[in-house]
Amino acid sequence: MDHHVIATSTLPRLTLALGGAASGKSRLAENLIVASGLHPMYVATAEARDGEMAAKISRHRERRGTAWRTLEAPFDLAGALAGATRDEAVLVDCLTMWLTNHLLAGHDPAIECDRLLAALAACPAPVVAVTNEVGQGIVPENALSRRFREAQGALNQRVAGEAGLVVAVMAGLPLVLKGRLPE
Repeated sequence: MDHHVIATSTLPRLTLALGGAASGKSRLAENLIVASGLHPMYVATAEARDGEMAAKISRHRERRGTAWRTLEAPFDLAGALAGATRDEAVLVDCLTMWLTNHLLAGHDPAIECDRLLAALAACPAPVVAVTNEVGQGIVPENALSRRFREAQGALNQRVAGEAGLVVAVMAGLPLVLKGRLPE
């Protein structure tokens, strides 16, 4: 039997890993991708706009190593997902940064989310998407932040609704909200 056929059966078509900042969600997502046995593909949505973000991106790259195929897609997640192959497992890190990019560019988040959901459904590879849980804090003071929080919450709910596995991560510990972690 082909090893990749066995591996794909353990990773759902769509997984959502969500949690707060520095919760361990990216590490969990990376581990799920590696454990799948498929070729790892990393879709990065962050842009290194300052030294702090550049350092974070560098740390993530070092942790993943050289086996990963990396695409940068701060806006065009649909295009990146369409470029995946059946023998890959795709990590999208992260939906929060992707949505932020679109909001700051003045794009309509509802239209962009529709495009993303269609691309996730059409992707030939299993996808693990990382996102921040933004609804557990105080109500933001400014209108853009409130609009972002509402759009992020709506996106998270839509992706979770389509996902076969949804895992909340707190303090590096996974809490399965939907589905089962692959063994």
